[in-house]
Parts: sequence; C-alpha cells; structure tokens
Amino acid sequence: QEHAYPADELMPLTCRGRVRGQEPSRGDVDDALGKLVYTGTEHLLTVVFQVLNKTKEFEEAVKKVIKDVNLDNDIVVSVFETNIRVLGGLLGGHSVAIMLKEKGEYMQWYNGELLHMAKELGYKLLPAFNTTSGLPYPRVNLKFGVRHPEARTGTETDTCTACAGTLILEFAALSRFTGTSIFEEYARKALDFIWEKRQRSSNLVGVTINIHTGDWVRKDSGVGAGIDSYYEYLLKAYVLLGDDSFLERFNTHYDAIMRYISQPPLLLDVHIHKPMLNARTWMDSLLAFFPGLQVLKGDIRPAIETHEMLYQVIKKHNFLPEAFTTDFRVHWAQHPLRPEFAESTYFLYKATGDPYYLEVGKTLIENLNKYARVPCGFAAMKDVRTGSHEDRMDSFFLAEMFKYLYLLFADKEDMIFDIEDYIFTTEAHLLPLWLSTTNQTISKKNTSTEYTELDDSNFDWTCPNTQILFPNDPMFAQSIREPLKNVVDKSCPRGLSRAEESLGSGPKPPLRARDFMASNPEHLEILKKMGVSLIHLKDGRVQLVQHAVQAASSLDAEDGLRFMQEMIELSSQQQKEQQLPPRAVQIVSHPFFGRVVLTAGPAQFGMDLSKHKAGTRGFVATIKPYNGCSEITNPEAVKEKIALMQRGQCMFAEKARNIQKAGAIGGIVIDDNEGSSSDTAPLFQMAGDGKNTDDITIPMLFLFNKEGNIILDAIREYEAVEVLLSDKAKDRATIFKGKMIPNYIIDSNLEIENMDQKSSENDSHKPTSEEAPSESQDAGAVSEEPEGGGESSAVGDPDPLSPASTDSASVSMADPDPHTPGPTEASAPEPACTAGDSQPQEQNTQTEANSKAHWDSKVQPMESILADWNEDIEAFEMMEKDEL
Repeated sequence: QEHAYPADELMPLTCRGRVRGQEPSRGDVDDALGKLVYTGTEHLLTVVFQVLNKTKEFEEAVKKVIKDVNLDNDIVVSVFETNIRVLGGLLGGHSVAIMLKEKGEYMQWYNGELLHMAKELGYKLLPAFNTTSGLPYPRVNLKFGVRHPEARTGTETDTCTACAGTLILEFAALSRFTGTSIFEEYARKALDFIWEKRQRSSNLVGVTINIHTGDWVRKDSGVGAGIDSYYEYLLKAYVLLGDDSFLERFNTHYDAIMRYISQPPLLLDVHIHKPMLNARTWMDSLLAFFPGLQVLKGDIRPAIETHEMLYQVIKKHNFLPEAFTTDFRVHWAQHPLRPEFAESTYFLYKATGDPYYLEVGKTLIENLNKYARVPCGFAAMKDVRTGSHEDRMDSFFLAEMFKYLYLLFADKEDMIFDIEDYIFTTEAHLLPLWLSTTNQTISKKNTSTEYTELDDSNFDWTCPNTQILFPNDPMFAQSIREPLKNVVDKSCPRGLSRAEESLGSGPKPPLRARDFMASNPEHLEILKKMGVSLIHLKDGRVQLVQHAVQAASSLDAEDGLRFMQEMIELSSQQQKEQQLPPRAVQIVSHPFFGRVVLTAGPAQFGMDLSKHKAGTRGFVATIKPYNGCSEITNPEAVKEKIALMQRGQCMFAEKARNIQKAGAIGGIVIDDNEGSSSDTAPLFQMAGDGKNTDDITIPMLFLFNKEGNIILDAIREYEAVEVLLSDKAKDRATIFKGKMIPNYIIDSNLEIENMDQKSSENDSHKPTSEEAPSESQDAGAVSEEPEGGGESSAVGDPDPLSPASTDSASVSMADPDPHTPGPTEASAPEPACTAGDSQPQEQNTQTEANSKAHWDSKVQPMESILADWNEDIEAFEMMEKDEL
C-alpha cells in the first residue's frame, strides 16, 4: 500500500511498484501483469485472515479495488494467470463480502460490485475460447480480444495443460453466482477436450497441447509445472460442484500417477507413451502442492513421504529451489517465494494434528524473516545457494503464503467464519460450497461405466477423516517420516536396531553402491529386500528403481534410499568427470595391416591414450578366468600382451588391476550383452570403482559385443593377432615406421605412378565430375575419423569395379569379388574363387602383375592379394590427407 499501490506488484529492493511497460520486460513472466492491481486484488482475503477483528481494513480494500481497477486496458494478458489471480480474487472477495454483510455488522453498503467486475472480466476472457477444440488461447487482449487487428495476439498454437484445465472453479463459480451459464460451459468444454485427448494406455496427459488439433506438443507428464493445477481442479470441481464425472476422471489420472510418476518419496516426470521411462532426472518446486492434494483425496502415506523429502531439501538450502535433481542438488537455484510447500504443510497438519508440522511452519517463517525480508517487503531469492535477492515479490506470496501460514497456527476461535464451508482455489481464494446447489444450469453426466476397468481404493466417494486414518495412533505420521529424515544428507547415521536384526551374528553392514555387482545373486536379494528392483536394458546397462513401500521393513527402506542416493552420486560423479572421446582398436597384423579399425569406449582410469600418440601395440591374449575378476591363472600367456576379457562380475578397475599384475600391457573389455554394437548403442565409458585408480597405468578400452567378436574371430582363424590401442586410427606409414613393411605393400607402392598414368589416360573416357560420383563416393573408400560420433572406421575398395561391402558392425572389409556377396562379419578375405567365378579383364591383368607377391611365409589366394593390393593403393594415395 505504501510503496506500490496501485501497481500490480511490489519491487521490494527498490521500494516501488512494478508497472508493465515501465520496467524492463521479463518475457512471459510479465503476461501475468495486466495493470489490474493484482496485489491489491489478491490481498483482499489476506486482510480478513491476518488482521484479526479488523474487517474495516477489508472494507477499505474492497472500496479501493472497486475504485482503482480498470478492466478495459489495451494490454495482452495470460488467460490462466488473470483467471486464477484477478477473477479468483474478485470472486473470493465477493464471497467474504456477502458473508460479512449477512452477519449484519460490516459491508452493509456492498451491492455485489466485486461480482459485477468479475462478470465483466469473465466476458473479456471469453474471446480466448474461440477455437475449434474449445481450448482457450493462452493470451487475450483485455480490450480487443483475440482476432481483432489491434489485439496483438491470437497467433499462438500451443498452451499448457494447466493453463487450459485450471478454469472450472472460477468460471463455474461465476456462472453460479450470476446465473449466466456460458462461463461454466466453456470451462467444462476445455476440460472435456483434455480428458478425451489423454493417452489412453497410460491415462496420462502431456505438458503442452495444440489448441487447434489437440496433438500433444510436449509428451512428458508429471505433477509439476504445466500440469499441476489441472489435477487439482478435477478433484476440487467434484467437491465444489458435486459432479461425479470430475471425481472419476481425477481417480483415473491419480491411479496412473501413483503407478508411473510416484517413486516415493520422489515424483518424476515420465513419457505419456512410455510411462515406465523417466523423462528427466530433476523435479520442479511446483510439485510441492501435491501432498496437499493427496490429503484432500485421503491418501496420506505418500503425502507424508513426499512432504518430508521436500522439507529435508528446504533444511539443506533454506528454501525449496525452483528445481532440484533426484540426488537433491540444485538444478535451478531461484526461489520466487512459492507457497505450495506451506499449503501442503497446512493440509497435513489438518489431517494428522501432528505438532511436527507446526515446527515445519515455524522453520518457514524463520527462514522468510532471516533470508528474504528486506526493508520494503520480502524479496524473492535469486540463488538459494548464495542467498542473493531478486527485486520481485509476486502477488501469490501475499495471497497464499501468508494465508496458509496464518491458518496453520490459527485456532478455530480465531476465525471469523468456518473455513470448512469453503474450498480453496489454486491461488488460495475461497469459494463457498453452497454453490453446488445454486443455479445448476449444466446437466451432470454420470459416465462411470467408462471407468469400471479400474476397480481399486482410488474410487472412494468421500475423504476419510483423521479418526479413520489414525485410530489412537498419534505416532503414525512420525513412523512414516522416520526413514526419510536423512534422505538428503550424504551420511545417514544408523540406528541400533539393525544389530538386533542380524540375529546375534553381529551388525551386518548395508550394501554400498560402490560394491554392488548386478551379477551377484546375494546382492540382488539384498536389493529386493530394500525395495529396489533391477531392470536390464537392451544396451547392456541396468536401471535401478526403488519403491520404499515394497521394502521388507522401514529400516530396509532406509537402506534402500541410502543405496539409491549413493548410486546416483556415484553416477553423477562419473558423469562430471571428463567426457572422453572414443578410442580406436586397429588390427595391424596379417592380413589386416591396419585396415580394420574398431570404435572403442575409453576408460576414466589408466593410460590416457590422447597423451601417448604412439598408442600401445601388442598381440592379444584371452585371459583365464575370462571375466578377469580374480587372479589371472594364465599369466605366461598374458605377459607383454593385450588382454581380452569379458564384461561383468566385477568393477572395470578390478579387471585392470588383475591383468596389470599378470604383466599385460593393455586390456580390452568385450561386452557380454549379445548383439550389442557401437552402431546402435551410445559411446560407453568405463568408470572407476570410486577409489583412487592412480595405480592403474595400462590402457583399457571397451568394445561392444559385435566389434569384440571381430577380434575373437580373427584369433580363431589366424591365432596371432596384433592390435594397436590408440586415440585415433593411424595410417600404415605410422604403423610400420621402424618395422619391416610387407613386400606386397612395397611392390604396390611402386605401382602407384603407373596407376596414376593409366588413370590420366582414361580421363577422356570418364563422365564429368557433375555426372560421376567422387572417388570417395564410388566405393565408400574414405573412412570417417573414428572420434567423430563414435562410428567405427571403414576402409573400402578404391576400384569402382570392386565396390566395398560394409558389415553391420560398422567395420568394412574390401569385397574380394564384385560378383559374390561380401562377408557378414569382418574377417580375413574369403578363399580363392572357384572355377566358376569370373573377374573383370582389368583386374586379371593387375593380379598377374602381382602374382609373385607373398606375405610372410604363407601363400595367399589370388583374390586376397588383389583386394589388399587395391586397398593399399588407395591407402597411400590418401595418406597425405591423414584420412585413415
């Protein structure tokens, strides 16, 4: 009143009012401002609650609103915000005004002025509903509507589910107060459309919907921002209007929420088409309203669990961050003094009578006074970690926060009316329950037959009271909170009762995340006892999900929460470590000579191949035991070689230590998930074991199953297989530098000049560059850099008469015969052609020129020599460009 009136909001740091257009634009945030004295309008009921026996202040506030609020502004506003803040504030003020007038002492002059203003505003919002679907446009011009040339709106195509589904209370109340049914009809039509567009298999709705087609634009679903009050208004519409269909819809959604989104104490967004798949790993603060809604529904246990989790986050950061991760780290650090947590605290106290929630309310008040209070009001937190302020105090802070905190501590005799006769809107404005029997112009449809397939306790028609919920058990709520009291803390002290559970065998330490092995049956049994389920994904990873209610006991649930937090922290720590690029495993022995390059995943420990350009070269050897999880039993076969081992059974770092102890100079871990390939799976990095890994000095690389089988097949066929582990594939000049180069490579190198001359002679017989594909396009000869996108390198045949064949593991070998199918797996060239095979004349000539070449002491088939010879010509031509 002193610093901001009649502006929409107070700017508490600069002690002035925020008037739209006079302050720097804040984008969509300013759509909530309409030069409608928001704070004054929403403050009406707060005056009644917080100034005991001072209804004169309320009377003066009503007169100011009637005098100063102008609804005919040429300004574009949010339909959603204007409805819940201004229309709801006017209707709530009218409800209290007529109640006071009936008492015969105050407001005797009142003649429905606030209701007249509400009706005028309602008509100004109706143009937004001029869509084929019935969903409103997200914005409307208060003076010109939507379609008018000067409206500056009406081009939007999308709106949030909450924006279109949070109208029924205010619009229905306006219709019931005035007898004008059009408002309730429009709000019902919007709700009906959203219900019809729900995802039928999951019964969930998305965050954003196209207002013309009804297609879901954002297909993630949760109970936070973008959807929250849609669920709230379905249940409260049943309470206020008595229409069974609203309860049936809410219960159907609620069943889906508890089935897919609720992961006690967390509430995580999922995909509406794949509800078992989480859409994100963080939660926004608006979901803090949900425990209060669960109280209204009568489902107290999960309400207590989620509320307690949120309270632990608040105790850690003083306020609830705008968004926080599943391991309770700050995701978005702002806090605009949101009231949703205070709202849930009030409802839980009403339901349980537990004084614990009075202590929670006391903490909220102390934090507000200590960290948010400034000389001209209360400032929003710009960053809860630093305590910095933002020059902002939204109208909902007065309308909701102070109201719920006052009601939390108020005794019944402190109230000038019975709060049980009213229902709160999402903005904490009060609407009288007697509206359910007034001006019923809308026929109620009972469509319960649509919901009969869901027969469970969700379909209660009344809310249980505290005597039913907590019969002679004042410690009920505390017993639910107890396992969660340390959920946010990194270290959780254990109770003595765990030793008692061990049946006298001494206290058994809980399973720690760093020790967990998915293949250990004992560990899996412990997970089950803790309420943790394990899901094997197609790419070889495992996903852990914890449901505290499925744990064997509250102590096991506490262990499960601790285990999940440790696992999340371990995963987060690994992700924060440097994201390494892919590495290369290059087969350099006969008959490959560097032509086969496999994409390999790096390790976050051991030798950094990017700092050792030469890489590590050696022959490969399979270790025993193959999993590498115990002492190597064939060290003589592994010494000075690169060890091959299978993924699983133990941590990667443990495998590395075991082979290093056996004398290996490097290691390759092959995925045990049959059919996995770098083609279809994301780059895999081998993480450490949570301990110091500086003792590991050898390089370690990871190959998916399909790429690993290429090396295993080569061993079976050629026995001695030599590979190069490096940061990227090397050209053969580098590979054989200082080593004896096979004779056929030298011979073919001498032929390059002749081939160039022959190529120039044939230029006149070739199509132009516009007509013919480039050399690399002819045969796919140019390989991709192995570190670019995680694809395996492939070197094809440069001769357009011998097109390259590429196998499904992204590793290509040149096709030795253009008239026969290529090999399905990368391996040595096929044996010599049978008598029936035919070769082009030109290739026969080239083959004869090299028929006397030999590789080591082994005679090679003609087709193999030809294929290798052609590839080497291409290799040396490309070597200068370093494209191998």
